[in-house]
Amino acid sequence: MENKKELFGVCHFVTSQKVLTGKWSLLIMYHLSEGPVRFNELQRRLPNLTQATLSKQLKALESDGLVIRKEYPQIPPKVEYSMSEIGFKFKIVLESLAIWGNEYIEYIKTKTDEENITGENRG
Repeated sequence: MENKKELFGVCHFVTSQKVLTGKWSLLIMYHLSEGPVRFNELQRRLPNLTQATLSKQLKALESDGLVIRKEYPQIPPKVEYSMSEIGFKFKIVLESLAIWGNEYIEYIKTKTDEENITGENRG
């Protein structure tokens, strides 16, 4: 069987998985799907994310071509991040994940309620 490195750029699932491996990639892409965002604003929206991790994730997404970093020549410096054209095509995937995630949350709540009623333990 071929390893993941050999399948990158060949297999659509392996390629997608590698590009989005960062723990925060999906949330960053979600916030960028709403329009350009400055670094500090992203950090405010993701309070559990350190500045170093956010910077690293943005650089990785930029390197993969999903995010565009735009510097404005002014003082104080202004930098905005936005989705690239190929990154913006990911928005429909984010919307689908949100729908599925909400359905799964309801499933978990229902399952937990049923277990509480019947006394079953998730083990």
